[in-house]
Amino acid sequence: MSTDTRATVRRSGVARVAAAAAGLVAIGALLVGVRAGASAFRRVAPVAAAPQGQLPEPPPIAPTSAAPSPEASEAARRATLGKTLFVDANLSDPPGTSCAACHDPARAFAGNHGSSIGVALGSRPGHFAKRNTPSLLYLRFVRKFRLHWEEDAPLVDAYGGFFWDGRTDSIVDLTRQPLLNPQEMNAGDGRRVASVIAASAYAPEFRTAFPGALDDPDATLKAVGEAVSAYLLGDEMAPFSSRYDDFVRGRGQLTATEAAGLKLFKDSAKGGCSGCHKMNDRSSDPKASPFTDYGFDAVGAPRNRALPATRDAAYFDLGLCERQGGDYQKNTAEFCGRFRTPSLRNVAVRQAFMHNGVFSKLRDVVAFYASRSTNPERWYAHGPVFDDLPAKYRDNVNVDKAPYNRHRGEAPALDDGEIDAIVAFLGALTDAPYR
Repeated sequence: MSTDTRATVRRSGVARVAAAAAGLVAIGALLVGVRAGASAFRRVAPVAAAPQGQLPEPPPIAPTSAAPSPEASEAARRATLGKTLFVDANLSDPPGTSCAACHDPARAFAGNHGSSIGVALGSRPGHFAKRNTPSLLYLRFVRKFRLHWEEDAPLVDAYGGFFWDGRTDSIVDLTRQPLLNPQEMNAGDGRRVASVIAASAYAPEFRTAFPGALDDPDATLKAVGEAVSAYLLGDEMAPFSSRYDDFVRGRGQLTATEAAGLKLFKDSAKGGCSGCHKMNDRSSDPKASPFTDYGFDAVGAPRNRALPATRDAAYFDLGLCERQGGDYQKNTAEFCGRFRTPSLRNVAVRQAFMHNGVFSKLRDVVAFYASRSTNPERWYAHGPVFDDLPAKYRDNVNVDKAPYNRHRGEAPALDDGEIDAIVAFLGALTDAPYR
């Protein structure tokens, strides 16, 4: 044994005890640090101090089947009530038109209520909505309306908000507008809505969820909006169950035609679709593919001459520039003709397309984008190019990005086979309940 080793062995008993105690202190500090770090991500039951020289007991494991919290139970009750209100056809005047009449659950929550002109029929004959009915799926991902100016960009951009013109940030307000609109459900006012609900079979549930609301017309409308909002923001309304979703998750494959369509969809020199209809097929999370950027664009949709309002040659739907709000300057000229980019999820089951419902076939929409600039006479046979805008706003239409950036007489950006491929790919975006 060496001299150094013998010296170590001869250390006093006091030194050994001190070293051991220091080691226990260090271990205890490390364990406390681990628990402190974990508590930033999940709740951990307090750990009682352990007797000196012993390690603390591990925290108890939370049960995996814990009862839902009171808040979760209340949210579930409101969502159920919201679904009941959504399908109540007695709310309209005359009775017979529910929210679901236009936002048909069988059509991925879009539809036309029996209309054939591109916009939905209201509760009364001869009365129609102003614009094509958008789908109500995936609303939980829509953010508040905002303006954004990219560095070096020539114009400010707008994003978000509900409706084609982003005019509200609240589903509570969104619910009120078609409910009270004389051209849509024509429900009158909050007093009438309260009386209908008070006479309904679900009145007890409504009173339990919103005590006293039926005694105040404004409170009634607010409660209806909150209940419908709870329903529309639920998991049922964001299913992510399309074949495309299976594809990015690695659970399925696209057909050869669909795969070709996906490639064209992303190709900035061909379809260029993903420039506005954002997606990321390299991510295994379907939420990375909303198929919209929630922005606004002027695409120059042809005038829908089947709409009663267009019988007046001076009538134009100017879209975003007519939006009102404290955070926004009304009638901002460069925004005239812009409408919010819709998500393409479930687009294949819709009955009408574009903000004015001018197209009834998805293939026509893709063909319009491909040849609008090269064969304008095909799309604007009854008037000038971009005929659904006043002449002073036609320069707002997007002519810079593919496939709009070609000239009259040139070959379209997509041929017939490529158009068919993109349409096939868009069919792969249909969620399972609507196939």
